[in-house]
Amino acid sequence: MKDLFGARDTFDTGSGTGYLYRLDALKNQGHTNIDRLPFSIKVLLEGALRNCDEFLVTKEHVAKLAEYDPAAPEQVEIPFLPARVLLQDFTGVPAVVDLAAMRSAMARLGGNADEINPNVQVDLVIDHSVQVDAFGMPDALRINAEKEFERNRERYEFLRWGKQAFDNFNVVPPASGICHQVNLEYIAKCVWSRPAEDGVPVYYPDTLVGTDSHTTMIDGLGVVGWGVGGIEAEAVMLGQPVFMLMPEVIGFELTGRLPEGATATDLVLTVTQMLREYGVVGKFVEFFGPGVSNMTIPDRATIANMSPEYGATMGFFPIDQETLDYLSRTGRPAELVETVKRYTQAQGLFRTDDSPDPQFKDVLKLDLGDVVPSLSGPKRPQDRIVLPDMKEAFRDSLTANAGPKGFGLEKHELANTGRYTDQRGNELDLKHGDVVISA
Repeated sequence: MKDLFGARDTFDTGSGTGYLYRLDALKNQGHTNIDRLPFSIKVLLEGALRNCDEFLVTKEHVAKLAEYDPAAPEQVEIPFLPARVLLQDFTGVPAVVDLAAMRSAMARLGGNADEINPNVQVDLVIDHSVQVDAFGMPDALRINAEKEFERNRERYEFLRWGKQAFDNFNVVPPASGICHQVNLEYIAKCVWSRPAEDGVPVYYPDTLVGTDSHTTMIDGLGVVGWGVGGIEAEAVMLGQPVFMLMPEVIGFELTGRLPEGATATDLVLTVTQMLREYGVVGKFVEFFGPGVSNMTIPDRATIANMSPEYGATMGFFPIDQETLDYLSRTGRPAELVETVKRYTQAQGLFRTDDSPDPQFKDVLKLDLGDVVPSLSGPKRPQDRIVLPDMKEAFRDSLTANAGPKGFGLEKHELANTGRYTDQRGNELDLKHGDVVISA
């Protein structure tokens, strides 16, 4: 890694010495507004600063990010070099096939095939292709996992070879969970590292792209990331940046705390409705304010996970004390948690209630105490219905014109029923409005 801005410095990780690329160094070079940048933009800036080589990332890219104008971001392309890639199996297996084909081509040309490896950490989670054959019984998980390996033996032999053959490549087997949940609970570190030329580790923010649209769940942990297509993911695997227009960042100020009886689902439906009405397609949304401190990581992750539904590139929560507590609760090493704390504090990436509010393009506000029990519906999450109005709204939707808020039934169809046979052979008549839970 080059250091074209003289920003590389050492810091105490709590368990040793490491390098970081100090954002503060840019203030000494005339970029004085860095402290008030949105946290998400600071993460992009750090990546450009650390990877600046005057080839893929230029000094001009760094300067444009350092001079980011929240009110009117300059419409220029900037590079994003994620720390890692998250793959689900439908798009991940073809990516591994491509790497294997590149190794074959290298061997045919007389080169060293072992030199073909992902340039960044890649985690492939087997989740999308898993089928449910057994259910409603204690050993259903075991039966389904065994059938999955039986059906796809050749594929798993190939992936096992890939895990052993490639550097920086890991496979998470089926029955472990969905990829964005596994990412949140096990894979993410919040701060990543790799050795410098002298062997001392260089620390930097954990960032990623993933081939699942709900990769954005990880933004609730303070990790910048979003979903991309398979070709973009492969490019990042091979060391290429994702180029994007300088994003607008919309601030979402949260105050208060959720009242008794209101859940994260009620909150996310309220947030989704507000953001859909405002319009955040192609934008970053960053949450701030004292209400953030009253939210757990699962609640934050629920909101971040819904970014595709409210249209934003991501919904970001900066790292704070709750983030550190979550890392500890989920079994991350104490040394990592301490390093995350020290690194983010040194870089101005650690949020507290006393932190100055970042500057944004615009700000939406919500008092968490105003959130009430709600339902999504009748078809879209942004069409929120408060619980007391649910009965009347459902009745109206049955005969409303067919579309997002109606089913277009005629009056004589309202009494129609359907017969369902459960796994025990019991026959049940279902009518409009009956609640069926699938598990």
